[in-house]
Amino acid sequence: MTGALALSIANAAVNLGGRPVLAGIDLDLRGGELVAMVGPNGAGKTTLLRAMAGLVPATGRLTLAGAELARLSLAERARHIAYLPQGHVFHWPMPVADIVALGRLLGAGADLSAADRAATVSAMEVTGIAAYADRPVTTLSGGERARVALARVLATEADIILADEPTASLDPRYQLIVLGILKRHAEAGGAVLAVLHDLGLAARHADRLVVLDRGRIVADGAPRDVLTKARLAETFGVDAEIATVGDAPVVVPRMVI
Repeated sequence: MTGALALSIANAAVNLGGRPVLAGIDLDLRGGELVAMVGPNGAGKTTLLRAMAGLVPATGRLTLAGAELARLSLAERARHIAYLPQGHVFHWPMPVADIVALGRLLGAGADLSAADRAATVSAMEVTGIAAYADRPVTTLSGGERARVALARVLATEADIILADEPTASLDPRYQLIVLGILKRHAEAGGAVLAVLHDLGLAARHADRLVVLDRGRIVADGAPRDVLTKARLAETFGVDAEIATVGDAPVVVPRMVI
């Protein structure tokens, strides 16, 4: 799938509660890319992610590998698109392994096939939570629960991952680990769209940076081209210093404009 068009939304708009949230959205995801979406609070980032997952109604055209998403069954969508919501809230004290196994679209662990079990174990190992397999998920810290949620997504083995703030509540080490996991998924041919608030993390790890502001995409390109002083001032309302470390920009907000 590397380089191939994976998920596309064209001329899309979303209204929620009678209020326009997104308008004129055109965005393509391709295999082999990690795309980071950034923007101020209330810009519509979560709504766009949910629209691309088919979870909120949107006008316009939404296609998965060229096929109309609305014409595909829920099972077909789930085989290709995995959605990681923000929050990582778990209400029931289920064992971690069973939570991750839900990514296989099955229930209790006893019903899993050998392939399902292998995918579940692999996802827990990749995210560093294998030691918690038998623990109730409600006993874990916020950061640990975030990795459980990511493991559940990885267990699906879906081509496309839509992740809403996957690094929230994680310490710096696990922020890097999680973005490394998403980057490797893209390098293996998958497509990733991740909402991030840390512009530095986004710049260092993303192949493309999409900036959403007031319900519209205002920039889409390489991080070094997108993260300019003018763009940061206009979109985020900050005066910032921009330096380069390696080949990635580093953003240091200095003052509110």
